[in-house]
Amino acid sequence: MEGSALPESRKPSIEKSGFQPDRVVFEHPFFSRVGRSFFHIHPRTGEPVMSVQIANNEALLPFAGLKREFNLCEHDREMLDVLEGGLRYVNGLRIGDPLPKEILTGEASWSPSKRHEMIAHQRITMQLVSWMSGSGDLITDPDELLQLAEDPATKKRVNEAFGEAAERLGIGRDNRQAMLDYVCKLSHELAFVEALRDKFGDIGGVQDKVHQLRRIYSRERSVADIIDQVVKLLELAVADFSGRFLELDGQTGEILSVLKNLENQVLFIRDRRDDLHIRLMAWDDVIRDWDDIEICVSYKINNLIAQFYRFLAPRFMKVDDWVLMTKLQIHAEKLENLKRKNRVLIW
Repeated sequence: MEGSALPESRKPSIEKSGFQPDRVVFEHPFFSRVGRSFFHIHPRTGEPVMSVQIANNEALLPFAGLKREFNLCEHDREMLDVLEGGLRYVNGLRIGDPLPKEILTGEASWSPSKRHEMIAHQRITMQLVSWMSGSGDLITDPDELLQLAEDPATKKRVNEAFGEAAERLGIGRDNRQAMLDYVCKLSHELAFVEALRDKFGDIGGVQDKVHQLRRIYSRERSVADIIDQVVKLLELAVADFSGRFLELDGQTGEILSVLKNLENQVLFIRDRRDDLHIRLMAWDDVIRDWDDIEICVSYKINNLIAQFYRFLAPRFMKVDDWVLMTKLQIHAEKLENLKRKNRVLIW
């Protein structure tokens, strides 16, 4: 299947370099002398940095500067390279922390819930039932899938589908345990996708609130213009995520082909899982900020909308439009400041 192999650019950096640590460790004494340092990706520049607390101030030391200024040994330089790759999957790391599993084994450094495990398992079993019956009908609603799992008639059809699939896979109709192992391995990998799908649903919740604010801010022209831009950019964001989930679902939809080519499909799923995880991780603060907000006209909402626009624009707006909008905003701010000064002079 197209896209089943893990692209070279996405393979763990440790695998390519031969450098095989399992946690964050440095040899240069500087790293042990600075106390509780913290490695993370700078939210504005996207650059990997080491955050160090000096008195009441925080110093941010870019990795490139650390390599240049401290004449680091090969081990420490490679450790910074590995950290740069690992920080794509977690919010930050400290010295002594285990490195993310994504760059060690390809597994995920986080876990899906038991509910997501159950949904993924039931989705696969129902795909097998659909394949055996030739109906082509796929049930995707999580609640409906979980309800069917308890239905005696469904359980009987699942057992029949397991036997037929085992026969087609060449492991023997009566070898239920081997067939179950196939399904469990695939469902475990897809459980992460179900968890990410739920998180994507949170973005849909934010989108609903933005639409509500659009209605109540219809007469506040300056804010309404920004909300209009946010609505358009959000539509692009949602469409982008929807496309990525559809591609993954399409690749894993032919259930018997997936099971026949399970190892390559696991690599494909993990690659797409990591991509979605990284993209959705950037939304964590947005989702938290919009959680339980009061839908009303207020300065807090004004600031939240402006902040959200600044998050969306560089990610989803065309470069030329982004530059133009930035210039217009700067011009508008200058005019507003000038008005304030004039008001002061009049008084």
